Amino acid sequence: MLRWFYRDAFLAKLHVHTEEHVQDADLGRACQVSLALIFLLIPAKILVLLLKPEWDFRLTWIALAGAFPLLLHRKRLSVLKQIDWHTLVFFAAMFVVMQSVWNSGFFQSILGKIPLDLTSLFMILAVSVLLSQFVSNVPLVALYLPLLLNAGATPKEMIDLAAGSTIAGNLLILGAASNVIIIQAAERKAGVTITFLEFARIGIPLTLANVAIYAFFLNLP
Repeated sequence: MLRWFYRDAFLAKLHVHTEEHVQDADLGRACQVSLALIFLLIPAKILVLLLKPEWDFRLTWIALAGAFPLLLHRKRLSVLKQIDWHTLVFFAAMFVVMQSVWNSGFFQSILGKIPLDLTSLFMILAVSVLLSQFVSNVPLVALYLPLLLNAGATPKEMIDLAAGSTIAGNLLILGAASNVIIIQAAERKAGVTITFLEFARIGIPLTLANVAIYAFFLNLP
């Protein structure tokens, strides 16, 4: 689809890539330690879940372990100042709003009026794809997941929710936090503006194709 909509951007000649100069070797080594911790702890968590579920540890521990070498670095204040705090606060606040919506019972009352099974594939995909465009996909999952669990959802429905919320990021800009972060960075650092309609021009057909492919493979024997 990208090749179809942006033919001129796919040039016949090869792009020339240059190696980026490392400006701070000491900070680079700290980053390598952080990445190594993350790459070690994620497989460790998977193994623990498979072999000893009672020893499981939270994903937040992995994130904190990865950040720890950088927080100890002498340039930690410089690194912290360059973090996109506006975007982080924006999405953190969305989780607060979603918890408030759940506690109010507003979301449950609306879905309760729909005469469809909340755990059906159609319902999960429709809710996760469409409502993610208003609150982003991750906060939507935080809101919809308790409702599915209360309705007796199985691991299959959890996978459907994971797939639907991931596909939702393709539809419109607000469908995923990563869209907002990347578009803001492109505008701020490269002066490139991606409009809502330009994103939707590719996002809408791409989302429809993804939903169709996912539903097709689920029906295979």
